[in-house]
Amino acid sequence: MIDSIRPTPSEIRAYRAANPKLRERDIAAQLGASEAAFVAAECGITTVRIDGDANRFLERVEELGEVLALTRNESAVHEKIGVYENIKAGKAAALVLGSEIDLRIFPSSWAHGFAVSKTDSNGDIRRSLQFFDKWGNAVHKVHLRPASNLAAYERIVEDFRLPDQSQDFVADTSAPTSDDGHNVAVDATELRERWTKLTDTHQFHGMLRHLKIGRRQALHVVGEDLAWRLDPTGVEAMMRGGAEIELPIMCFVGNHGVIQIHSGPVARIGVMGPWLNVMDPSFHLHLRTDHIAELWAVRKPTTDGHVTSLEALDAKGEMVIQFFGKRKEGLAERPEWRSLVEGLPRLNTTVAA
Repeated sequence: MIDSIRPTPSEIRAYRAANPKLRERDIAAQLGASEAAFVAAECGITTVRIDGDANRFLERVEELGEVLALTRNESAVHEKIGVYENIKAGKAAALVLGSEIDLRIFPSSWAHGFAVSKTDSNGDIRRSLQFFDKWGNAVHKVHLRPASNLAAYERIVEDFRLPDQSQDFVADTSAPTSDDGHNVAVDATELRERWTKLTDTHQFHGMLRHLKIGRRQALHVVGEDLAWRLDPTGVEAMMRGGAEIELPIMCFVGNHGVIQIHSGPVARIGVMGPWLNVMDPSFHLHLRTDHIAELWAVRKPTTDGHVTSLEALDAKGEMVIQFFGKRKEGLAERPEWRSLVEGLPRLNTTVAA
């Protein structure tokens, strides 16, 4: 929640100048401001306010050519290098189904847009399009790369430019809804009956909505044959185990505005403090493993047999990151993926005497 006394744009810029090594998101948090307020403070300097409409953005983004797409939540950052292609706009949901950039977009959560041009320590100009929700939280960002079409970027900025170029940003004061659903009693029998009758993983959210329960509630009561808790170290163990056999996986990171997906193997895995990182040529992942409060292995029935996911939740019960084994529709789950997840260490709940 943003403080009632918001820092002024000049105060934000002064704090930024005094702390050049801090990340923008961290500076905004320290000041009690939204990230969008931090970006807006540079309007007329390094930033231009642009239309934040998701579908209008999707109509033009392919013109940019190769870019870096970034989607994050509080605990994970997902970056993919590629081209926005095979785009399907929609009022309730939109899709980008490119060979590298794969997105599920929920346009109603997009509210504000900015074009940002910053000069880095090497004197290079870094350009991006950044989109935020009504609370000022980032939902999606597009960063230009050396191969990007700069002229197309400049045309988009000019076409999307808004009359209002104010440096002030006022966030919505309503409370965001939690992804953990409703705190109601769970009928385990009905949950299991509906769960075991699923024929597609995409039906899972509908099942939860129908029962008016949250994901975490469902995982805790459905039974260990369908969902069992793992030690949180299982994410790194899965990645390293998969890398050893070059196993293609699917990695989902999202917020209420975008879900971004990587499909393929991972290779260059490293740890720096609490961050688990993947730095492959076209895929970068940065995951705060200390934010993982619960890690679950989950089985969901489909017409092709059950599929197994690895799901990390934070302390609020919200999804941090989710993994599947890569598979094609109509084919069974890869046995190597199933074996890898089923072999991960379960949570040790033994209490010492």
